[in-house]
Amino acid sequence: MAGELILVTGGTGLIGIKTIHTALKAGYSVRAAVRSQEKAKAVLATPTVMAINPGSKLTFVIVPDILADNAYDEAVKGVKYIIHIASPVIKGEGFTPAQYESELIAPAIKGTTSILSAAHKTPSIQRIVITSSIVAIIPWEEFIAKEVDTVFDDTYEIPFPAGPYTNPFEAYAASKVRALLATKEFLWEKKPQWDIIHIMPSFVVGDNEIITDATLICDSTVSAAFAQVLGRDSRWGAVPSTSVHPADIARLHVAALDPEIEGNQSFLAVSGGERGTRWEEAIGIVNRNFPEAVRKGILPNNGTAKTKRTKVDSSRTEKVFGFKFLGYEEQVKSVVEQYLGLLGEPVA
Repeated sequence: MAGELILVTGGTGLIGIKTIHTALKAGYSVRAAVRSQEKAKAVLATPTVMAINPGSKLTFVIVPDILADNAYDEAVKGVKYIIHIASPVIKGEGFTPAQYESELIAPAIKGTTSILSAAHKTPSIQRIVITSSIVAIIPWEEFIAKEVDTVFDDTYEIPFPAGPYTNPFEAYAASKVRALLATKEFLWEKKPQWDIIHIMPSFVVGDNEIITDATLICDSTVSAAFAQVLGRDSRWGAVPSTSVHPADIARLHVAALDPEIEGNQSFLAVSGGERGTRWEEAIGIVNRNFPEAVRKGILPNNGTAKTKRTKVDSSRTEKVFGFKFLGYEEQVKSVVEQYLGLLGEPVA
């Protein structure tokens, strides 16, 4: 309900900043957990936050190390809801095999269990919404390598992925599985007074107000769609046919606080139905919507991308929450519009 206090972790990421905006627009008060004061300033400087002018409805708590014992104990005091988004992601060249456990898996598990432990000591909390991932419930090989006829939905479960892991993306997937299993174990052992909802996005493609440097526009899963628009070839090979706009993920996180939605369940966030996303279609989307930028060479729009078919059914999410996910066209357009804006070029 309007005015109630939410703790949001990971608020300076692609999903997190949209979630802060969405929660404020819905009338909630937000306490954002950030790693530094500089991160707090970045949130306050986003155009959407400035337009909302939240004043005391947006505050910050500094949590410099989510792996520290009792990291969130102070941050959770007095809040009614928690939206836990913070988790390690792969950037640039990723990590070496020796770093998989320390840089990807341990932070994902410890960050989640730390939030749960802090919440268990806090009687005011009623619900926790956690950002998980589609890879937490789809077997790695079937998601990234094999094309199977299975239609995956949010009832699917997979066992503990013990490793060793062949690449950083597989280790990232393992971190999501293990964090999900750790959460279920916590609920079974502690039986807290609050419940949990997991939101499970696919590849996130959309604008990110935290980014103010156009050269960083592909520093995330946005690259799967946008690298080809910049004239590059995909460095990931064939990418699973699953994408979602960050605005939709944010909308799910905030809407999931509604007590009318039953707790202790998971919701997939994937657009496009079973057909899903065809990554190479970004070329046509850009040609149709931004012909002048293509003509001028601002958007070379001549790179390549490949799609690996992965069938996912997230229709139950759309039914429960009462809206349709934005399609790939809207996802690509939002990135292009941001990119052109950062360059000072006209969007039309």
